[in-house]
Amino acid sequence: MTAGEMNAPITKIAALLVAAAGISGLGGCANAFNPRTDTTSPVAPRVQALVDANREYPRWEDFPRASAPIPAQQFAVQVNTLKVSGAALAGEVSRLQWDQTGDPAAYAADTRARVNAVPVSPVTAETLREIEEFTRRTRERGRAPPPIDRR
Repeated sequence: MTAGEMNAPITKIAALLVAAAGISGLGGCANAFNPRTDTTSPVAPRVQALVDANREYPRWEDFPRASAPIPAQQFAVQVNTLKVSGAALAGEVSRLQWDQTGDPAAYAADTRARVNAVPVSPVTAETLREIEEFTRRTRERGRAPPPIDRR
C-alpha cells in the first residue's frame, strides 16, 4: 500500500466526524428558534404577549419600493455640502485654544511637578545600567554549554 492509500481511511473518518459534529451543532440550534417563556415568571404574560404580537415576519409589502436612480447631480450636491461642512468644522477646530497656560515652559514645569509628586515603585526606579546587567546575566545563564569532546 502507498502512503496515500494507508491514510485514506483516516481522512474519511475525519471527514465523517466533522460532518457529524456539524450536524449535531445545527441540531442544537434548532431549539433556539422556538423559545419557550417561563410561565412561573411574573412578567411571563407580558413577554408572551410581545412575542405573539411580533411573531409575524415582515412582508415584501412592508419594505419601501425601489425608487428611480438618484441623478449624479444630486450626489454632487451632497458631496459638496459635506465638503463645506467639513471645512467649517476644520475652521472651528483651528480657532480652539489648545494650550491652557500659554507658556510651554510653564506647562512643562507643571507637568514635571505633577509627575514627580507620584511615588515611583522600586522596580521602576531601576536604572538602565541595572536592567542591562540583569539582561547580560540572564543571557549568560541561557547560553548552551560547550559541546562534549567524544574522542
